[in-house]
Amino acid sequence: MDHCLAGHRRWSGRGRARPFPRRRTGPRAAAPPRALPGPLRDNGPVTSSADPASPAGPAGPAVLAPRLPSPLQELADDRFTRRGLRLLLKRDDLIHPELIGNKWRKLAPNLQAADGRTIVTFGGAYSNHLRATAAAGRLLGLSTVGVVRGQELADRPLNPSLARCAADGMRLHFLDRSTYRRKAEPETLAKVLAAVGAREAHVVPEGGSNALAVRGCRALGAELGAHADVAAVACGTGGTLAGLAAGLPPGRRALGVPVLKGGFLGADVRALQEGSFGGRRGDWSLDERFHFGGYARTTPELESFAADFTARHGVPVERLYVAKLLYALAALAAEGAFARGTTLAAVVTGRPFPDEP
Repeated sequence: MDHCLAGHRRWSGRGRARPFPRRRTGPRAAAPPRALPGPLRDNGPVTSSADPASPAGPAGPAVLAPRLPSPLQELADDRFTRRGLRLLLKRDDLIHPELIGNKWRKLAPNLQAADGRTIVTFGGAYSNHLRATAAAGRLLGLSTVGVVRGQELADRPLNPSLARCAADGMRLHFLDRSTYRRKAEPETLAKVLAAVGAREAHVVPEGGSNALAVRGCRALGAELGAHADVAAVACGTGGTLAGLAAGLPPGRRALGVPVLKGGFLGADVRALQEGSFGGRRGDWSLDERFHFGGYARTTPELESFAADFTARHGVPVERLYVAKLLYALAALAAEGAFARGTTLAAVVTGRPFPDEP
């Protein structure tokens, strides 16, 4: 049974989530999600190369042979099935062994735009984006510079995440936190580029979320549109959600689960869509209750949930994003936020780093 999600009531993320509505009478709803014949399969003919912003040709990132569209995996989980819900995992973590998950979708168009120039980008000490950019540089022979938040880190041994960046050839430049907060200001950015000796570099913002990246993520919505009523993704900078929502067909909706606290992400997603498409696109909302204290923070409850999920389904659960997303969906299902018959798709945007459980 299909459920028309257009026009549903939004929830604010404060307090109990409001239910998604039952199917309404009126115009014909979108076709119901197709059944998946096996536990893990590639979901149809839609690929990112259909997007005009995606790279192609022998000199671009496509030579790295991404697995697109990424597989869909249906799970039998009683926390969902007993409420009449289907749970699918969109396994973006299987797109490429080193450019994992949404990092491929966001980085590939930026790598193409760099056209051989040095790439300068930004992130924190445990940034998945920095690791992916460093790996891309090594694989494609591009020079990369990572501007890291926190000057105090310069005199400390590199953590495993930054050590991986350095091993992949990324030059690390540590910036004091006050200056880092102003990194998008033209004067500050010019000084940073001068300091790293890369005035002509292609600059990719923190998390990789710019207009190129957002447009690249539209393909994710196109890949999921025939399969899921609700497509859910954990959000850091909001670029994947902005593109996902824009790529979904009418009658489907996107749900973002911020992993940072602060309540600012809604405005950021709107700004990303404005800059990428000229205005808001798609039906999307946020639930801000599941950050577990903020970025790179977990709790024993979240750790237990993630370990149990892996034990049930054999799927490695990355803690900083994916665990929070899956926990949120289980909590929302328990609250009755989704009508019976709804198919949920959780976008798996990464895998555990080697030092994670």
